[in-house]
Amino acid sequence: MSSQDASPRLTWTEEGEPRSGRFGDVYFSRDDGLAESRAVFLQGCDLPGAWAGRQGFTVAELGFGTGLNIAAVLDLWRRTRPEGARLNVFSVEGFPLTVEEARRALSNWPELAEPVEALLAAWPEATPGFHRVDLPGFDAVLDLAVGDVGWALDQWSGTADAWFLDGFSPALNPDMWSPQVLDRIAERSAPDARLATFTVAGAVRRGLSERGFVVDKRPGHGRKRERLEARRPGPPQAEHRPHVAIVGAGIAGASIARALAAAGLTAVVIEADRPGAGGSGFPAGLATPRLDAGDAAIAGLYAQALERARHLYDATPGAVLGRGVLQLPQAERDRAERDRARFAKIADQPVWREGAMTVIDAAAAEHRLGEAQADGGLMMADARVVRPAAILEAWLEGTPVLSAAVASIRRAGDHRWELLDAQGRVIVTADAVVAAAGWGVEALLETGAALSPVRGQADWRDGASVEGAAWGGYVAPTVGGGLLYGATHTRGDVDLTPRDADSRQNLETLKARLPQLAARLSDQGGRRVAVRATTRDRLPVAGLRSDGLHILSGLGSRGFCIAPLLGEHVAALIAGQPSPLPASLAERVSPDRF
Repeated sequence: MSSQDASPRLTWTEEGEPRSGRFGDVYFSRDDGLAESRAVFLQGCDLPGAWAGRQGFTVAELGFGTGLNIAAVLDLWRRTRPEGARLNVFSVEGFPLTVEEARRALSNWPELAEPVEALLAAWPEATPGFHRVDLPGFDAVLDLAVGDVGWALDQWSGTADAWFLDGFSPALNPDMWSPQVLDRIAERSAPDARLATFTVAGAVRRGLSERGFVVDKRPGHGRKRERLEARRPGPPQAEHRPHVAIVGAGIAGASIARALAAAGLTAVVIEADRPGAGGSGFPAGLATPRLDAGDAAIAGLYAQALERARHLYDATPGAVLGRGVLQLPQAERDRAERDRARFAKIADQPVWREGAMTVIDAAAAEHRLGEAQADGGLMMADARVVRPAAILEAWLEGTPVLSAAVASIRRAGDHRWELLDAQGRVIVTADAVVAAAGWGVEALLETGAALSPVRGQADWRDGASVEGAAWGGYVAPTVGGGLLYGATHTRGDVDLTPRDADSRQNLETLKARLPQLAARLSDQGGRRVAVRATTRDRLPVAGLRSDGLHILSGLGSRGFCIAPLLGEHVAALIAGQPSPLPASLAERVSPDRF
């Protein structure tokens, strides 16, 4: 879907109402859109009564539009939610508005100023796929699916407690009301789910009734005589709030701990050494995506992951050391030519927001790095150079970290697990366990996780800072104006002893690409070794194994890019909440895929 195809073709009526030129209908009533939203959707779904006494509640909406319904439900949730409760919102939009268009449309209701400003400040990207938006002031999170409604409902893993069916009318937008869409609504409705819509079209009434909903006509709002309310009979689902044990305190474990805390769950982290003892212990790290010009799913996975990582790191004090990373082509002439062609294809992929991926020329590359780069490169504006220590400290805050070495995990009943040390003593008991200890996961699990080790050594020096760049080797600024560079890549090697030969190799790699920078290196610095965990297809493993254990590992060298999103995916599986990851991408990283 190109940006032109995705345009709502927005126009404005003389009364200032936003109107979709694509569907020939207004987004909300000129009589009073907010009053209509409250009457049709909030009252129609018995809100706030339906969420009384709940610790978690999920609202699903078909037709995000201007965001008016979501602003209204956020306002109501903030005023009436149960203490400590969390709200999940899932919405679908095939033709997104820009933030400027939404701001104009929502400016009519100053009484919604706070939720509107929160939405506008985090307005989702218009690129195809799922986009997660944090709304911490409301204890809420929004997942917006940009794309076809049938695809979006197929990909969503959640179950809704309330449905707002607010697409344009069935006569103008029949795809939003098709039998296939109604099937998915029924499949993704929790017991006792409520549903509300402005339309009373016979096909919609019959379709909902045939799928088990009890449907009632109600008095309409404004010029509309009637509206629909529906309810799916059944006792409300029992809420489960498991206690979770996470093995590993690197970026994988910290990402899960942060996501579980955001979901309102308690966890404990077990780490044999200290947070960041493994691959997350270097003075800097690159949050860069895997670039794939041939597999649209992989490109989409890493685009979503980078978007999520960028937002989370930018919101974490002290986490970001540099914004943007320049991907250089490989030095060999034939490979450089292939890379330039590949960079152009990547920059043209629809999964990236405008300006996120830009092919730059030699002059621009030289300006950024301070020395000549004949082949230019791919400027990844949304990539980040991060400070791992700041991320781990912030994301593990409030989560207990136990210093112990987990040797094995065993069942202690149908829904309990015990983590044991080498002497068979129980370290901790939990309802759910996540193995997130990098390469250490392979030895921890009885059946293994199809992981392979890759040893990497990096070096750093004081006083020679530069912007982040990668080419096979990499450079990254560190705190205080230093420079991290490397790294070696030795498969099957797990020796953590630093080697002089590896330091020489790192320096030669740097000299070959950035000789002037290499010449400025001081003698003061350090070096460090870590073992990365990789898989056969170079994709992570994230999710629930068939044996009942959860896992997040196999991140390779992309941990700081991919872990925040996958940590939320694993946390959602544990909490029984909607995952931010589309189902097809969850399958690509499933731990049972091998």
